[in-house]
Amino acid sequence: MAFEKQIEEFEKGDKAKGATKVPVPGVTPAPKKLSQKQQDQLSAKIEQENVRTLLEDERIYQRGIVSIRDLIAPASFEMTSSFLKLGDQYARTLFIVGYPRYVGVGWAAGIINFNWTVDISMYFYPIEAAIILKQLQKKAGEVEAQLSIDRDKGKPRDPLRETALRDIEGLRDQLTQGIEHFFQFAFYVTVYAKDKEELDRTCDDIDSLFGSKLIMTKRGLYQSEQGFNSTLPLGNDELQITFNMSTSPIASSFPFISSELTSDNGILYGINRHNNSLILFDRFSLQNANGVVFATSGAGKSYAVKLEIIRSMMLGVDVIVIDPEMEYKSLSDAVGGTYVNVSLASDSKINPFDLPRGTTSDASVEDIIRSAVIAIKGLMRIMMGTPQGSTGALGFTPEEDAILDRAILESYAKKDITPSSDLSKIESPTMQDLQEVLEGMTGAGNLVARILKYTEGTFAGLFSSPTTVETDNQLVIFSVRDLEDELRPMAIYNIITYIWNVVRSSRKKRLLVVDEAWWLMQHEDSARFIFAIVKRGRKYFLGVQTITQDVNDFLRNQYGQAIVTNSSMQLLMKQSPAAVDLVQKTFNLTDAEKFLLLEAGIGQGIFFAGNKHAAIQVVASYVEDQIVTTNPEQLLEMEGERREFEEELKGKELAEAGVVDDDEAKRQIEAEIAEEGAALEQSLEQ
Repeated sequence: MAFEKQIEEFEKGDKAKGATKVPVPGVTPAPKKLSQKQQDQLSAKIEQENVRTLLEDERIYQRGIVSIRDLIAPASFEMTSSFLKLGDQYARTLFIVGYPRYVGVGWAAGIINFNWTVDISMYFYPIEAAIILKQLQKKAGEVEAQLSIDRDKGKPRDPLRETALRDIEGLRDQLTQGIEHFFQFAFYVTVYAKDKEELDRTCDDIDSLFGSKLIMTKRGLYQSEQGFNSTLPLGNDELQITFNMSTSPIASSFPFISSELTSDNGILYGINRHNNSLILFDRFSLQNANGVVFATSGAGKSYAVKLEIIRSMMLGVDVIVIDPEMEYKSLSDAVGGTYVNVSLASDSKINPFDLPRGTTSDASVEDIIRSAVIAIKGLMRIMMGTPQGSTGALGFTPEEDAILDRAILESYAKKDITPSSDLSKIESPTMQDLQEVLEGMTGAGNLVARILKYTEGTFAGLFSSPTTVETDNQLVIFSVRDLEDELRPMAIYNIITYIWNVVRSSRKKRLLVVDEAWWLMQHEDSARFIFAIVKRGRKYFLGVQTITQDVNDFLRNQYGQAIVTNSSMQLLMKQSPAAVDLVQKTFNLTDAEKFLLLEAGIGQGIFFAGNKHAAIQVVASYVEDQIVTTNPEQLLEMEGERREFEEELKGKELAEAGVVDDDEAKRQIEAEIAEEGAALEQSLEQ
């Protein structure tokens, strides 16, 4: 105890003298306790050290990683007083500093559709109405005071100040009533080019474009970097060059314009009604070349399709048309096409038993024969209809279907057509051969009785004769106008089967146009068959264009819906109120697009190509219009002009012969006869 007291006294003495502790050998001092505050500070310091170490490690690791910023960053960044140079690209920012008193709706569409690489940014800064109203009140007082001073001095009225006062008062009323709101509006355009000369030229064009609307623009000077940053998709306005503007003129600047449908390849379909650009497109560049055209009678659907046919032929596309109303005759005559008039009295016949002479696919002869059997059975169902008392929905009882299947195969075998045959050297059977085979089969009496109408009865010859049609032409048109309504569906089915065989024989760009396609939707077999061609045509470079005016019947059919789904192009023209709701639902149209179709004029509509669509106006040159028009009034006028031309030509020929007209010719002949008669009488008298 005495030793411990000595140590304590020694420590007290050292503290008093400011001395430091000297450890005593063999004695361990007791550890000093830290306060809670000191412990917290020590923990925080340790944690900071750990975080700093982790950040340093992370920084070292990130140096060896390529980020997205590294990938998109230019190789170099050079700033000058009037432009930037990003790698090998030049950039310059323009901003708007003045607007006219009135700006039209969509005034920014010109620069948005400008055919150049530009970045556009708009910034809107809302301002409280109370602040603006206070400023407007002050400004109105200043203008009124100046007008009052001018009146007191007897000066003439100042229209500019009076107009400004009316605008101020009108804006005050609208702001007070909440009709308008006030903003500070900034509009920037960054232009990109490959060199300095091109950049200057493009900026001059944009200045002229805005200047045509009385909008003043300037170019950023010593603010190139800030202008470039302001048009990046970051939302940072580093220029802060704004213009006071209310809601209405700001709303007119919004880029509510359509998608561009202009490409480097393809044909002209029409004019984009939103921005007057050309709708140029190549249907064969889409995932499939199929299309549909829906419109009421007289809306211009056949007119638009005939224009497409003419322009497609200029690019080397073969076109085959099924014409139900003989509307394509003048087109065929104008371009030297082949016009096939299919009727009972016509010499043009198509044998439904024909087979393709070859195929561009790897299909075997056996598969081709089986496919032909299926197609013929589909035609037979349309021809014979559902027999009375039949429980089958396809036109035959199961027994009759099996008998007909075997009879068709035996008809081919009768002509030595087997899976081992060479299709280029065969002679196809006819409906007469099928009848003879059925007559020798048990249980086929009903089928024979129903097939006699097409082999020996009223409709004999239409489906029971060898094929006499040649399709070695760029344009081939099949007309079915002279056929009775009862025969049209089966005749169109037979024609499409023949066309399908031609398509499979050689692969090349072809366009099949089926006008009034609703005829095929009346029967399930024909609807299923045209859908199969629409679905498989892409493999053979075939595009199928279906046209119809009976929209309800077409779209309510399951195969009609499937045809629309498998068509990458659609042209919707004027619709009737009874069908427009179904069209809107099918094509997911907005209400505005729906009313556009209801109120569309001739040749106007909505053009769909893939995921893009735009309002279209179909246009034609004078020569094209004379060829493709179906307007009765215009046709009569053209017929009258043709007769006048023929009469004028005939008159010129008579004038060259010394004859004025037909009456003069008669008088001359009578005079010559009279002279010859007088001379004869004189000779007789002598």
